Amino acid sequence: MIVYLTLSILIAASAFLLRSERQLFAAGAAFYAVQAAFAVRILCGLYGTTSAGVFAFDAAGTLFYLLLTVVSAFAYFHSEAYLKGSDIRQTRTYSALLMLLTTAVAGAYFSNNLAVTWILLEATTLCSAGIVYHRRTAQALEAAWKYLFVCSTGIAVAYLGILLLCAATKCDSLSYEAVAAAIPAANPLYLKTAFLLILCGYSCKVELFPLYTVGVDANFAAPSPGSALISTGLVNAGFLAVFRVYKLLAASEVFPWVRNVLLLTGVLSLVIGALFLRRTNNYKRFLSYSTVENMGIAAIGLGIGGIGVWAAIFHVACHTLVKSSLFLQMAVVRQVYDGYRINRLGDYIRINRVGAVGLLTGMVVLVAFPPSPLFFSELLILKQVVAESNWWVMAAMILLVCIVIYSFCSRMIRLCYQPNQDQLHPSKADRALSWSALVPLGAAIALGLWRPEILTELISQIATL
Repeated sequence: MIVYLTLSILIAASAFLLRSERQLFAAGAAFYAVQAAFAVRILCGLYGTTSAGVFAFDAAGTLFYLLLTVVSAFAYFHSEAYLKGSDIRQTRTYSALLMLLTTAVAGAYFSNNLAVTWILLEATTLCSAGIVYHRRTAQALEAAWKYLFVCSTGIAVAYLGILLLCAATKCDSLSYEAVAAAIPAANPLYLKTAFLLILCGYSCKVELFPLYTVGVDANFAAPSPGSALISTGLVNAGFLAVFRVYKLLAASEVFPWVRNVLLLTGVLSLVIGALFLRRTNNYKRFLSYSTVENMGIAAIGLGIGGIGVWAAIFHVACHTLVKSSLFLQMAVVRQVYDGYRINRLGDYIRINRVGAVGLLTGMVVLVAFPPSPLFFSELLILKQVVAESNWWVMAAMILLVCIVIYSFCSRMIRLCYQPNQDQLHPSKADRALSWSALVPLGAAIALGLWRPEILTELISQIATL
């Protein structure tokens, strides 16, 4: 792990000094060669082992790292085309920060220590803020400072939760194994307070209630390929950090209370996502609120327990592929219209048929129509809700998901078919990028039709409490 981190950081740091787009492309190729080699090394020998005493190559880290490698590579090379012709100094800074963000997120996935996870998630704040500020506009500056301030505050709150968890368990080590062994004898009030602080603090990364707004603003200001990574890979890092604490508390008497908190948080996030999908007038914010909605569904899965835990992990994994594809398609939309205003854009089906088909297909998959894998995960969660006789959650989910479906379909159909009102002569679309963005979406659809046994077993290992 140390070799991987060293190589990745060195390549990313060298990108700050490069002077041409060709050199940046070569640096990106070298960086993702390291990521691919590391993924192969994990699958062919490192899986199930530890490194440096604070990293463990477990099922959860492996699954999400494989997804991260794919999404980050698409985000980086789409960025190269998306930013072609921009100021080389800004582009090299953006490219270097994208690689550093990928490295920090990968470290957070494999972290086997509460403190190391916290440190790496704080590192993602600095990288993400730089990506958000890429355009150097007043709006981007405001979003970057807001992201720094709110995320730093959230991370500080999570740190208080970690300290309280350490005090409650009286552990000399903050490794997950040591804390898990001491949890059953810990003070229940301390455990409840610690979980609330950790969930509240990390919600800025998971894009859950209450600190979801900072992620929405960041995705709005960042270039679309960067948003594809922030809204998936980084969100997954926050989800995994919360999930590991959730698993720690599974052996304690406060676990039913923890599940109720996650149920409430999930429903509130679903409410926020559904309502703001109706109100926003910007396609980037629209996709960001969709992330809040989907992470709310995942939180409900964790809260309801049983098969819902398996479904929540599967939901987050598939959401990664679908949402990254839609953000990459939105980068092409901006190339065409130079904006994202919902009430001004239209006729995209005529301008870029491939991109429009990608957006419409992504819409069908994201709102969980068959053969979407999200249909399968949401059906399992709803089945567990019914099994638990939790009728208020079932009613809330059905109502809010219907609102989401209506909002998503009406907005995407408007983009593709309503008369264009913004420009008489839009710019030419880069269809190669639209074709490329279909790859992760196609992978998600494949998982909706066929779930490999190895994936099912991997998620079962992660979901075992």
